[in-house]
Amino acid sequence: MLTTPERIRTLQRKLYRKAKQEPAFRFYALYDKVCRADILSHAYNLVRSKRGSAGVDGITFEDIEADEGLSAYLAELEEALKSKTYKPGPVKRVMIPKDDGSERPLGIPNIRDRVVQMAVKMVIEPIFETDFCGSSYGFRPKKSAHDAIDDIAYTLNKGYTKVIDADLSKYFDTIPHDKLLIVVAERISDGEILRLIKMWLKAPVAEEGRDGKIRYVGGGKRSRKGTPQGGVISPLLSNLYLHLLDRTWERQHVEKRLGARLVRYADDLVVLCKDGTQRPLEVVIRILERLELTLNENKTGVVDTHQESFDFLGFEMRMRKSWRTGNIYPHVQPSKKSLKKAKDRITVLTHRRMTPLPMDILMDQVNTSLRGWTGYFHHLHCGKVFAQLKEHVHQRLCTHLRRRHKIRDREGGFIRFPRRVLYEKYGLYKVPIKAGWTNAHALR
Repeated sequence: MLTTPERIRTLQRKLYRKAKQEPAFRFYALYDKVCRADILSHAYNLVRSKRGSAGVDGITFEDIEADEGLSAYLAELEEALKSKTYKPGPVKRVMIPKDDGSERPLGIPNIRDRVVQMAVKMVIEPIFETDFCGSSYGFRPKKSAHDAIDDIAYTLNKGYTKVIDADLSKYFDTIPHDKLLIVVAERISDGEILRLIKMWLKAPVAEEGRDGKIRYVGGGKRSRKGTPQGGVISPLLSNLYLHLLDRTWERQHVEKRLGARLVRYADDLVVLCKDGTQRPLEVVIRILERLELTLNENKTGVVDTHQESFDFLGFEMRMRKSWRTGNIYPHVQPSKKSLKKAKDRITVLTHRRMTPLPMDILMDQVNTSLRGWTGYFHHLHCGKVFAQLKEHVHQRLCTHLRRRHKIRDREGGFIRFPRRVLYEKYGLYKVPIKAGWTNAHALR
C-alpha cells in the first residue's frame, strides 16, 4: 500500500475543506496542480502498483524504466502537460467473459494516459467527495463493499424487507458525455481540466484482430456516449454521474415520503422498501430516464426477503429466523455463485495437469486464492459457506496428492494425507469457519 506524500495530502485536505465549506464554489485553478512533478511521480507509482497491462502502444512499465528511464519519462510528460501538447492515445478494448456466457468490454488506456488520469483524479476527487451522498459506497476513499452490505443489513433489520434489485442496462456504455461534463462543471470551471476529461471521453477505441492488426471499433470525436471501463478516471466519472440519482433521491425526500432506502455501489443499486415497491420503482425509472439511462428489465426484480433471497456484491441476503432466539434477522452470507467460483478456482489449481508443478508453487497459488476470497467474504454470517469451501479444498488437495504419488486407493490417500498433514507439512492456509460477525463483536 503506497503512502501519499505529505505535500500531496496537504493539497487534498485544502481542496476538501474548501469544497466542504462552500458547496457552490467552482474550482478554477487546478491544472497547474496536475502538472506538478511530485503529483505525476506519485500517480505513476500508483498506476504501477496495480500491475496493469500495456495499452495499444504495447509499452510496459519495464520498457519505460529500461529505455528512457523514469525521470526522463516523467519530465517529458510534465512538459507535454505544461505546454498543452499532451494528447491521449487510443483505448485498447479487451473482452472479459461473464458468468452468463456474454462478454464485457474493458477499455485499457496506455500507461501514459493512465498516469495523467491518476494525477487528475488525485486533484479533483477530494472536491467531489464532499458532495457524494451517504448511500453511495463504490469507488470512494474510506468506503467499501462491506459498508454497503452493512447498510443493507441494518435497513432490512428496520423493516425495509421488500427489495428492488435493480440492474442498469450497459451503464458505462450509455453515459451521455454532454450531461456528464455539465455535472463535472458544477464544481470545476478550470477549462484545461474539462478539456482533458473531454479528450478521454472522445478517445478512439481499438482492438487487436486475429491477424494482429489494430482496428478502430468505437469512440472518436463523433462519439456522444460512454466511458470505458478500465480507465483510471472512469470509476470517479461514472460514480459522479449516478450521484445525480442519489442527490435527487435525497432532495425529494423519497426515503421519508415512500419508506424507500437507496443503497448504491457504483452502478449496482438496491432500493429497500418498508411498504410497497411500485412507487419507489417508478421514481427510479423516472430519474434514470432524465439521465438517459435504462433498467435492464430481465435482471431487475422485486424480492420479498421473508420469502426469498437476493444477491448484491457477491453476497446473498434474506430474512431468517434464528434457531437460538426465534428472532427474525437479516442473514448475509457469500452467494452460491461466489462459492462456486471459489470452488472452481481450487479445482483448476489442483487438476491432474498441475502434477508436474512443484508442490510449493502449487500451494502458494492455492493459498493466494483462498486468502483473497476469504479476505473479502469473511463478513457477517459466512461460517457454513466457509466450511463448505474448506471441505472442498481438503478433498481436492488430497485427491491431487494421491495422483501425484500414484496412490490408487482413495481411502489410502485420505489416510496418508490427512488434514493435519495438509496444514503442517504443506502449509495450507486455514480457512476460518467462524462467522465474520464474531470478530466484529469481539472488537466492541
